[in-house]
Amino acid sequence: MSSHDAALPAEPVDFAVDLTGHEMTRRAHVMAALGADWDPVESVRGEEEAYDMLYSGLDEEQQRLYDSLVAAGVLPRR
Repeated sequence: MSSHDAALPAEPVDFAVDLTGHEMTRRAHVMAALGADWDPVESVRGEEEAYDMLYSGLDEEQQRLYDSLVAAGVLPRR
């Protein structure tokens, strides 16, 4: 034991850090990086199209596996 151990409290201490200012700065940087022409609706639409392409044209075994993953809740029902 060192002499520093005696200074530690026996019980946990209440400790809080307010990250509100940091979070607002982070969000501002994210929005600046996305740019003024970013369209969230178009982004979601593009993701949906990508998923449609990804899961189209599956062979019989792939379709069976896909269906079992959907039934298990691993993949969303489309």
